[in-house]
Amino acid sequence: MTDIPTLPLAHDRIPVVGLGTYGLFKERGVEQVATAIRAGYRLLDTAQGYGNEAEVAAGMRESGVPREELLVTTKLPNDDHGYDETLASFDRSQAALGLDVVDLYLIHWPMPEVGRFVESWTAMIRLRDEGRIRAIGVSNFSPEQIDRLERETGELPALNQVELHVGLDQAALRRYHEDKGIVTESYSPLKHGSALAKDPVVARIAAAHGVGWNQVVLRWNLQLGTVVIPRSTDPGRQASNLAVTGFELTDDEMAAISALRL
Repeated sequence: MTDIPTLPLAHDRIPVVGLGTYGLFKERGVEQVATAIRAGYRLLDTAQGYGNEAEVAAGMRESGVPREELLVTTKLPNDDHGYDETLASFDRSQAALGLDVVDLYLIHWPMPEVGRFVESWTAMIRLRDEGRIRAIGVSNFSPEQIDRLERETGELPALNQVELHVGLDQAALRRYHEDKGIVTESYSPLKHGSALAKDPVVARIAAAHGVGWNQVVLRWNLQLGTVVIPRSTDPGRQASNLAVTGFELTDDEMAAISALRL
């Protein structure tokens, strides 16, 4: 098993590499989750909107790895914003996952057109204080929306999960997160994979370190200070995505990757 470094997350720690589970369904999805856990993944990212919380839970059980070693993230769906709606929605997620405590619960999207994300946040604070959630956060939130949460509730999210990849490094948002003590988590970290796999800059860097293109790109993400949650259904690629802590990119290599435009 690969030992994955962690970052502080509220009163816990979060592995810097996790498994995105979007699209992992039915018996095959259960096995894909179990295989990833056996390979060393300890952070699992799902959502009620993905429709696979039950499969993720079954994969956890099938893996044979103790529950306390795993950090499970799920998310509030867009249709369930509001105080009472959030409480009821969390009940559904908790039942599907079969967990006494959810490690990390996120508002999936801010839905400003609905205008109720502060109500949902207030409900999530209650759930955390009741001991049903260990840490609460958001996804796809802007600094202005996070500022509103802090202003109206006095509580900052522990983490903001956002799209972040080569060509979209979210530099300003990462600086904001750092100032506020918020973890940045990257989804779609391998976006534009077909182009990156053929890119001569990425190929040169991969050859210099004896690793794959995907490992170079994930390592770039990690050295920006983010947590990454790549999705893969292939056991070989799952293992490869996890093996990104045994080398380090130079400043010049980081800059060359950051300069790519895809």
